[in-house]
Formats: sequence, structure tokens, C-alpha cells
Amino acid sequence: MASSDIVVTPVDGKSDLNAFIQLPVRLFKGRKGYIPHLNTERQEAFSPKKNPLFKHVEVQFFLARRAGKVVGRITAQIDRAYLERYKDDTGHFGCLVAEDDPAIFAALFEAAEDWLRAKGMRRATGPFSLSVNEEVGLLIDGFDSPSILMVPYDPPYSGPRVEANGYAKIKDVFSYNYDVQNAPETIGKKLMARAGMEGRVKVRTANMKMFDAEVRTLVSIFNDAWSDNWGFVPFTQAEIDHAAKAFGPVIVPELAVFVEVDDEAVAFIVALANLNEAIADFNGRLNPINLLKLVWRLKVAGPESTRVPLMGVRKKYRNHPLMGAGLAMMAIDQLRQNGKRLGKKTAELGWILEDNKATNNIIRSVGGVRYKTHRLYEKPLV
Repeated sequence: MASSDIVVTPVDGKSDLNAFIQLPVRLFKGRKGYIPHLNTERQEAFSPKKNPLFKHVEVQFFLARRAGKVVGRITAQIDRAYLERYKDDTGHFGCLVAEDDPAIFAALFEAAEDWLRAKGMRRATGPFSLSVNEEVGLLIDGFDSPSILMVPYDPPYSGPRVEANGYAKIKDVFSYNYDVQNAPETIGKKLMARAGMEGRVKVRTANMKMFDAEVRTLVSIFNDAWSDNWGFVPFTQAEIDHAAKAFGPVIVPELAVFVEVDDEAVAFIVALANLNEAIADFNGRLNPINLLKLVWRLKVAGPESTRVPLMGVRKKYRNHPLMGAGLAMMAIDQLRQNGKRLGKKTAELGWILEDNKATNNIIRSVGGVRYKTHRLYEKPLV
């Protein structure tokens, strides 16, 4: 594909993939709020041999060049699990990064949309990098806020460039900053007492000796709790196993909390140590010296910031006027207590759909302050 002097081609080989990974490092270096992914992590995430996501997602990577220089990138993807669930002929785009030039954005979208049309798609949504269960949305507010694990960074110019190519907002998703050291205790216990649940509720942390079983419990609750959420696609067991292994270094057992009713786990919350804080000066490189630094920073010093990417309450309790909020708040209280004891200062809670009033209200009520907004876009392809 070409637009004026810009040529867009599919990624072909290791050299192209490395260029794909390195583009945001070059374009965004020095921007407050941006910390590069580790190169090795991105290579694994984009590898069909290593990332089980590719078992149900077909992805095409594209690079844009001007006079031989890489100036932009995008992916187009089709998620068969999504299509089986929604049957709406929707494909997705993601990993969008480009210099601030309307011609580059136009050429990238032309290539991605042509690929999706050729696959029979009638609508494009995104960005999903590479799925709704990975990095979601385009940053439109909070550009200078701290960089957090698995939360996309985009410069202020990207949103207007996307919209100039015919994309309209479909949803915004919010992220909240939670002050672990100073947040007040919630009313969770009081709500459960009013619901007549005293003596039936127990809060515990993850048992790492039964790690596989704990992961299965977490996934079961999550897939039940969020099954009605917009765009939901359930995690596969292979994806969870892969994520558990990949995120092993940033899993803190005391920050994985389950709430049980009559000995059944019905709610959970998980906070991960913020890897981005630990790799801020690596520039994406994990050489032997940086590896030693990383081990020290994660296992000895410990990042002060965390991110809560997953939480949920089983549907049979979630819609109860007292118990849904009560169970979630009890999980948050335990997380806060443990995090405070471990010296954690902040937790990012997100992402939350803008129209998920119940969860947004709970987070605000416990002291969460909204500080980032990411936008999801759609465009008809017919």
C-alpha cells in the first residue's frame, strides 16, 4: 500500500519485527508517561509459537516507511473466539504507533482495513494490542501520568489522527489511582453484616503451594463475573497458563486476595508489582546487568507502585444490593492492608468501562481517583 511517498508493507522476518518493536522506543523516548516494554517480552507476545493467543487470533503486522525509514506501524487482526461469540463480522486493529503525520496514519489504516475487508470483515474496532484481554484502548487523557504495566501509552496527537480517518468513539475505559497508604477502610464488612452474612464470609490470600488450582479458581470467577461485559472474550486455559508464567516475577502472593462465602471462592482481586517502575532506565534492553538490576528491584527493593488488572465477583452475588459491593470492598480492604504492610504506595485500578456504573461507583467510594482515559473506536468497512 502507498500514500504519497509512504509505503506500507507486511512485516516480514526478524528484522522487520525488531523495527516494529523499536518504533515506539524511538518516537516516544523522553516523553513523560512512557517507558518501553522489554524487547524480549514484546518478541514473545508477538510470536505465534510462544503466545497461545494466536491459536484463535489471526494477526497481520504492518510497517510504514518513507524513503526507507520506518515511520509507522499497525496490526490488523481477526479473533475467531470473538466472532463465534458476537457473529458481527468485526475485525480489530492495534499496536498503532506513527510519527505525527496525517498521511502516515491514512496509509496505515488503508492497509489494515483492506486486509480486514479481504477477510470478510464489515467493521473495525480498536485498538486492541492484540486482544481485549491484553492492552486496550488509545490514551486520550492522562498523558503525563506514571507508566504502568500493560497500560498503553499514546501521544496527544494520536487520537485526532485516528478520528480523521473516519473512526468514532465506541467506548471509553477509565483507570483509577488508589492511595494504598492513606485510603480509608471501606464499608464492606458493614454491608455484609446488613446482608446477614456474618460468620459466612472469609478473606484469604493466594496459596502459592496450590498455584495452578488458585489460577483456575481466579479464571472461573473472572469469566463468570465479566461474561456480560462489552467486548468480553473468555480467557482460554492456555492463555492463563502463559500469562501466569510470564507474570510470575511480578506476582506477589499477599496481593492476590480471594473472598469466600461458605468456603466457596466468589470474589477476588489481584495486584501485580509494576514492572515498568523497575525497568524505567532499561530502554527496553534486558542485558545481564539489567537482569541483575531487575531481580534486585523486584525481589528485594520492591516497586512502590502496583496495578490491579483483574478483579471480579460471581454474578450470583454481584447483583445483590449489598453483597456485590460488600464482597468487592472486602477484597479491596485486604489488598490495601497487605499492600500497606509491604510498603506499596499506589495501585492503578483499571480498566473499567465508562458505563459500568456499579464498579466505577465502588472504586470512587473507596478512594480511587480517575486519572487516565483510553478510548476505543469503530468504523464501518462497507
